[in-house]
Formats: sequence, structure tokens, C-alpha cells
Amino acid sequence: MGINSGDSAFMLISAALVFLMTPALAFFYGGMSARKNVLNTIFTSFIMCGISSVLWIVIGYSLSFGKDIHGIIGGFNYLFFNNVSVDPNVIYASTIPETLFATFQMMFSIVAPALITGALVGRMKFSSLLMFITSWLFLVYYPLTHMVWGDGGLIRALGAVDFAGGNVVHISSGITGLVVCIMIGKRRGHGMVSYKPHNIPFVVLGAGLLWFGWFGFNSGSALGSGTLAITAFLTTNTSAAAGLLSWILIEKIKNGKPTLLGAATGAVVGLVAITPAAGFVPIWASLIIGALVSPICFFFMTTVKKKFGYDDALDAFGCHGIGGIWGGIATGLFANTSINPSLQGNGLFYGDTKLFVAQIISIVITIAITASMSFIIMSIIKLFMDVRVSKFDEANGLDLSEHDESAYPAYIGLD
Repeated sequence: MGINSGDSAFMLISAALVFLMTPALAFFYGGMSARKNVLNTIFTSFIMCGISSVLWIVIGYSLSFGKDIHGIIGGFNYLFFNNVSVDPNVIYASTIPETLFATFQMMFSIVAPALITGALVGRMKFSSLLMFITSWLFLVYYPLTHMVWGDGGLIRALGAVDFAGGNVVHISSGITGLVVCIMIGKRRGHGMVSYKPHNIPFVVLGAGLLWFGWFGFNSGSALGSGTLAITAFLTTNTSAAAGLLSWILIEKIKNGKPTLLGAATGAVVGLVAITPAAGFVPIWASLIIGALVSPICFFFMTTVKKKFGYDDALDAFGCHGIGGIWGGIATGLFANTSINPSLQGNGLFYGDTKLFVAQIISIVITIAITASMSFIIMSIIKLFMDVRVSKFDEANGLDLSEHDESAYPAYIGLD
């Protein structure tokens, strides 16, 4: 097959939508942070548009989708985008230029590390964070991308599937956020003071733009504008809607009143959960996936987090790690070959076990690789540089201490 102009136009738009998700995440996280840290919080997401884009061109695409090396990582045949053709790469996408496929995948490499930063808000040095993220891309993201999606990849060979990044983006970033937030320690006053969002309209703006961008994230992962993209669009929206309603129902039952912050959170966890399943499950299943992810994530963000005392500041683990794990499991439950013939079998719900077992194994592998490598990277960085700001700088806020800027220069307050 040659290049299809309709598919190419669709994929260009999808790539742009996925790019929008990183600035959207910046607002989502920024609104949940304190006034004194809002610029630092936004910057830690926005900087990924620079770091990840450059690294992807130089070496990231090659390590992710280059010639397979033992099922773990790609080779060096695409360094600096050399040999990335304007013709289709039939292994990955047969109707669009390989340059366009690589561009679409680049946008995933931008948003994935940005998700991690939500767990670390308010106490990590900007320079240390950049060092960690750069290392993480090389040692976690690129190998995982190859193992899950690359030709010859280890997880792909197991028969496990991940439509749009449950393992690659969400579980990896969530588990990393958990490991690193434990390693750098709790924020000043954790457990004694109440951390409240300083700008809920920012949070909802970010959530709305994330929802919008997610249509490119999931539908675009069909790599063409056919019926599979439509299914992915519908399952994406349905899961997000069910997650939103489920979350505010939980709040109404537990606290007596629903909140706008909860509605935004529920929509996002619904989007996270459907990501690995979007192009594999029927639309009715997306209702179940979205409805169940909210109580699961709510439990981890409240009960489990309080029980173990880790300071996942903006719940990167509770939202993306747990939501991604549930989404991967749900794919193994509800995936059906009638939706996507590329599947090697149906989900457990239909009586088959092979896909479900492969999904569980893929999740365990992803967690093991991500947790171990994140621990190693942070341990090495701590040997050579301070990863935390001083107590004085933390009290004053990272906007001033790390960037000498203030989002609200006329405001005088404690947060």
C-alpha cells in the first residue's frame, strides 16, 4: 500500500492534539499546586517539549523503533532521523510516511515524563529533575517503547497489547513518580498542613484540554482514519464520561457534596484507564472500565496513600500508575478480535485466558523495569548533586528560588 492522504492528514492532526496534552497537563498540575510553586510546576511539564523533542530526533526514535537488539531496545540506524523515510514503514504504519509515524510517537515521549512531575511538586531542584528525566528517557521510556511496540520487542512477543500507552506512558510514569517521591522525601509540613489547589479553574481548563487532546492520543493510535479510529474515539469519550460521573457519585456518598475538582479528576482517570484498551474493546466495555477506575483510584489516592504515608503530591501514581494498571487488566478482560483482528485472542470475559495472562505479565515486567531503573537513576544522581531545595527555599516557594519569577506578584500570603 502507498501513502493515503486522508490517513496522513488525520495523523498530522492527531500528533498536534497529543502535543497539546503537555501544556494542558501543565495547567492541570499547575492549578493543583500552591501559588508559590505554580510556575515551577507548569515549567516542569513545559520543559519536556524541548528536552524530549530534541532527544527523540537525535536518538530516541532510533532506540525505540530501530533495529531490534535482543527484544530490549532498538539500534542506532535512525540516529538524527537518518534513514527515516518519507515512504511508509510497513512494519508500523503502511499508509502514512514513516516521518509522520515518528512525529506522532515523539509526542508520546513528551507527555510521558511530564506526568512524573506531578508526584514531585514543591521540593525538587529543577536541575536535578532535568537530570533525572533525561536519564529516565534513555533507561526506561525508550526501552519500554521498543519492548511494547517495537518490531521484535519482548513484551510484544508475549502477545500482550497496549493500544495507546497504558504500559509505555501511564504505568511507567506513575510507578516512577511513586519511587522518586519516596526517595526524595515528603514536603515540608506533610501530614500537618492541608495542601489545597490554588486555582481549580486552571485544573478544569487543563482537564478539558487533556480530554480534547486524548482523542488524538487514542484515536491516532489506530494510525489511520478508518473504523478503528472511530471506535477508539468513542471508547475514549465514554470511559472519560463514566469516570467523571463515577467519581462525583463517590464524593456525594462519602462527603455529601460533589466537587468540580473531583469531576476533573474522574474524567482524567477514565481517560487513563481506556488508553491501553481503546482500540481493542467494545464500546459497552468502556462504560465498565471508566465506571470502575474511579473507585479504584479514589481508594489508592485516599486510603492507601494515607496508610503508607508517601507524598505523591498531585497523585501521579494514584491516577496514572493505578489507572494504567487497571486499564491493562481490563484490556485482558474485554478485548475482542471483532473490534481488532490483530489480537491473538479474546479477553477473559469471553472465556480465553491467553491474552489476560499476557497482560498481567506485561504489567509486572513494566513495573519491575520502571521501579528498578528509577531507583538506580535517582540513587546515582543523589551521589553527585542535591535533589531537594533547602528548607528555606521550599518555604518561600520554588517559583522564586528556582526561577526568580512570581505568578502573582501582587499577592502576599503564606502559600
